[in-house]
Amino acid sequence: MASRALAIRRGAAPCFFSFFSPSRRLSVGSCFEATVATGEGATETGLYGFPVLKTAKGFRRFVDEAIERSGEIVSYISQLPPSMEVIRAMDEISNTVCSVIDSAELCRNTNPDREYVEEANKASMRIHEYLHFLNTNYSLYNAVIKAELGGNLITEEAQRAAQTLRIDFEKGGIHLCAEKLERVNQLNIEIALLGRQFNENIITDPGFVDIFPASRIPKHMQPHFKPIYQPISTASEESLDRRDKKKEKGFRIPTDSSTLSSVLKWVSDAEVRKQSYIKGNSTPQANLGVLDKLISARHELAEIMGCKSYAEFAIRPNMAASPDVVMSFLLDLSKTVRKKADEEFKRIQDFKRQFCNERSADLEPWDEAYFTGMMKSSTYDLDSSVILSYFSLSQCLEGLKVLVESLFGATFHRIPFAPGESWHSDVMKLSLHHPQEGDLGFLYLDLYSRKGKYPGCAHFAIRGGCRVSETEYQLPIVALVCNFPGSPGSSTSRLNHWDVETLFHEFGHAVHSLLSRTDYQHFSGTRVVLDLAETPSNLFEYYAWDYRVLRTFARHDTTGEVIPEKLVEAMNGARNMFPAMEFQRQIFYSLMDLTLFGEQLATPRDTISVVADLKKQHTSWNHVEGTHWHTRFNHLINYGAGYYSYLYARCFAATIWQEICREHPLSHCTGSALRTKFLQHGGAKDPSDLLKELVGNSIVRNCSHGIVPDTSSLLKEIGL
Repeated sequence: MASRALAIRRGAAPCFFSFFSPSRRLSVGSCFEATVATGEGATETGLYGFPVLKTAKGFRRFVDEAIERSGEIVSYISQLPPSMEVIRAMDEISNTVCSVIDSAELCRNTNPDREYVEEANKASMRIHEYLHFLNTNYSLYNAVIKAELGGNLITEEAQRAAQTLRIDFEKGGIHLCAEKLERVNQLNIEIALLGRQFNENIITDPGFVDIFPASRIPKHMQPHFKPIYQPISTASEESLDRRDKKKEKGFRIPTDSSTLSSVLKWVSDAEVRKQSYIKGNSTPQANLGVLDKLISARHELAEIMGCKSYAEFAIRPNMAASPDVVMSFLLDLSKTVRKKADEEFKRIQDFKRQFCNERSADLEPWDEAYFTGMMKSSTYDLDSSVILSYFSLSQCLEGLKVLVESLFGATFHRIPFAPGESWHSDVMKLSLHHPQEGDLGFLYLDLYSRKGKYPGCAHFAIRGGCRVSETEYQLPIVALVCNFPGSPGSSTSRLNHWDVETLFHEFGHAVHSLLSRTDYQHFSGTRVVLDLAETPSNLFEYYAWDYRVLRTFARHDTTGEVIPEKLVEAMNGARNMFPAMEFQRQIFYSLMDLTLFGEQLATPRDTISVVADLKKQHTSWNHVEGTHWHTRFNHLINYGAGYYSYLYARCFAATIWQEICREHPLSHCTGSALRTKFLQHGGAKDPSDLLKELVGNSIVRNCSHGIVPDTSSLLKEIGL
């Protein structure tokens, strides 16, 4: 079972500095001033507009100056009385440190220059070591407590900032005795390293299968694979001179998630699909051990912090508040969806039996994508090449521009880089401009696949928005990183609709960041509780399926014809053929994540058997012996015990779409509601209050001291 690699990239630090993006407050040294001037004669700068990053070794100075400046602010805070200034100065520390963290994170994942990547790795490790000093600094902790209790915080956002800072300090163990605090610091370092190793193993060990003869691979896929050869055995082989032996051509098929997905969908040879599925879902083997160590380290951390499980520790600050609330939510959904999912499974199985003329043929996991694709295409007469022709990447980007202009009255403008700012020739930079408000923020787009690049699609924060003075606002800077085929201007830069949906999803995160107008970068954009964070991205997926939106930009790449409404109706019909099974899959992923990081048995079970049992209990599919697909499920690292947040977001987004957007999806009235009642507030307001102010009280409900979403709009979509 593959999953789309969508993510908000977050820092790996354990405390309040971990969720912030770079901002500039007060007089931080010149290396922290991200340059935004562009055009001819623009001042030479460094990577992402930071002058210090003109060379790879600039990361060393970047760390040095961040530590020096943060030390100055720590001393400054220690002399302050309880006041608003304490919270503002705390925000500057995280702003300064996260300039390094977020720049290094983006560089590590996208820069083609190995020297830059290596220096970014070193900088990341150094700054995370310094974070442990900050996160255990009693002077800062006590200053926050006094500010929180002092009665001098005159804004709701400042009060909320003080409260969350205190809670995050305590999540780092500052309230513990010295011995336990030291162990917490060790565990946090170990957890960060294990997470990095898990992700690196996925990239370096994708697995492969060798397929002979070459004819078993569809012709349209063959150019993407490496040809290989093997001798053809013959009865008279011994009598033949070695030079006369014939060789059989085949292909080496990598089994990374993206390639495996294509193989399972398009290859008719069931044995090829089976081999590819098993290999792809049994690598990397090394991650079985990494995951065991991660589970153990997170569990020990949680116990030291007074929790029964890591799930309790991770979920406590979220809307759900406890793993029991999440588990109840998931089990209710699993029960609700099971009957319809089983019916969908049987339809696919019956189709396979009829197609293969085998009355008792079993439906295997490697059959799903192939036969559902056939069923969708035949039912709705869909041709993937026809769909591709309407979605050139350049036109899709025009669609995003139409979206923000219609909804928010803002326009994207492509702007040139300052010398030294970009990291690859494929990258482009956009400014988001409002006619009355001026520039709202800046967006880097790194959209094309290349060797050594982060393999999925993600939103990276580079600098968060925050208020510098009564008249000045620091503008957010973010990057969208994807892995689409082709190159700028290439005729092959066309997206299947799955990729279009992915682009709109990640764009939802970017819009959340760019439209945020919080006082503190602490709460900028996506810096919200985890079970709210994916809501804007899921909401923007709806726009990728609505004909009223698609007709504004989806045009045939040769004729210029607007995409036909009947084609979009057919695409939506195919999308909705098996909704219960896909929903069931997400429930299973969430249950797996919650269980692996839940309360541990005295004698731990191996993760393969845990996942296999959950799959049998909560899906219609069999577990394939020898496979362990969860060892490439990187959400276990980035969203440990938090994958359920995708289901929360789907429920929230379905309700928002139904109640706010569906009738007039492109109206300025709709956009104004989304912006002023939700997006601009980031994490500065209570998340449940935000949702209720936008939609009404019915969007959430209380459950055992936690909050769960109303599921009715989403279940209605699924046909339940």
